[in-house]
Amino acid sequence: MKQGILTINAGSSSIKFALFQLAKPLSEQAIVFGQIDGIGTAETRLVAKDQSGQSIADELLPGGTSTNHQVSIDHLLKWFTTREVAWQIVAVGHRVVHGGDRYSQPMVLDDTVLEQLSHYVSLAPLHQPHNINGILALQKLLTGVPQVACFDTAFHRTQPSIAQIYGLPRWITAEGVKRYGFHGLSYEYVARSLPKHSARAEGRVVIAHLGNGASMTAMVARKSVATTLGFSTIDGLVMGTRCGTLDPGVVLHLMETKGLGVKEMTQLLYKESGLLGVSGISQDMRTLLGSDKLEAQEAVDLFCYRIARELGSLAAASGGLDALVFTGGIGEHAAEVRRRVCLHAAWLGVILNPEANARHDLRISGPNSQVDVLVIPTNEEWMIAHHVQTLLNL
Repeated sequence: MKQGILTINAGSSSIKFALFQLAKPLSEQAIVFGQIDGIGTAETRLVAKDQSGQSIADELLPGGTSTNHQVSIDHLLKWFTTREVAWQIVAVGHRVVHGGDRYSQPMVLDDTVLEQLSHYVSLAPLHQPHNINGILALQKLLTGVPQVACFDTAFHRTQPSIAQIYGLPRWITAEGVKRYGFHGLSYEYVARSLPKHSARAEGRVVIAHLGNGASMTAMVARKSVATTLGFSTIDGLVMGTRCGTLDPGVVLHLMETKGLGVKEMTQLLYKESGLLGVSGISQDMRTLLGSDKLEAQEAVDLFCYRIARELGSLAAASGGLDALVFTGGIGEHAAEVRRRVCLHAAWLGVILNPEANARHDLRISGPNSQVDVLVIPTNEEWMIAHHVQTLLNL
């Protein structure tokens, strides 16, 4: 029987999954991958593909609006064991958004670790509970199979303390209110891959993880020194539906003049802002780039402008810029976004190769560019599986 490592990324209404065949070295191509979307709605759907990218599942889950994470994972495992009878899951790796100050490395999950993770729910209320629910569901269904938590904040624990604190009273900082940073598994994967593609990998590198959720990180010697996301996942860049950096005075103003409470402000800042809010059309960059409406163009302009401003800030934090890497759905596929960002960054010595950029080549900088500009697809699922294999010595 073949043995595999299952990876789980449980969100508020979706569960992404991938299965990697146990081997040394571990292949970066998953045997099976996919996701369950629409959890809690009447349209909860499982879709999956095999390693060649062919669709092998596209089905609605029974249960309608009563379908929760437990039901969804139960359905996933039943589907998997029915279809892939030759496979045995020997370990599970989970993406956990918040590891706080305590966890800077992957951890085998036990009652003590789970209890600690529950303390971080208040730090990431829209993500952490669902991560924990996915872990609990798998524990019930795969009794005795070791499970590992891999933290999205861990990569940024190398940042100097001065880069992590806010200008707030010390008692608030002591309670955990500080800059944590996220998307760490994506950054870790790119940092690991970078030496294969650039002689400047150990230098001053900025990675732009651009997708529906977006952030940027500066590295020196492939270690995080500064990042755009801070205490929460709405800081920094403009995102699909999240506002990015915002004067706290705006929040106070809206609460006072509009009578908005915490729930309403959370909905506004996380779900109704960003590209969707500015354009009034869509959160999808493809839709906006294809639109001739002024509002859509302004949303794209703002997205690229904010990236360019943060790039300057991150270059200052790392003492210069030797390489710029694009990753994530938009970073990997939106040549126009990359073109605009690089045009803004000409003052840093960035010169784009337009033809290479249009082809989505791995290296898109021109021969006279002082900065290596690369497009490296991320692979958070493999990063999780790799951590599981290493930690459990499989």
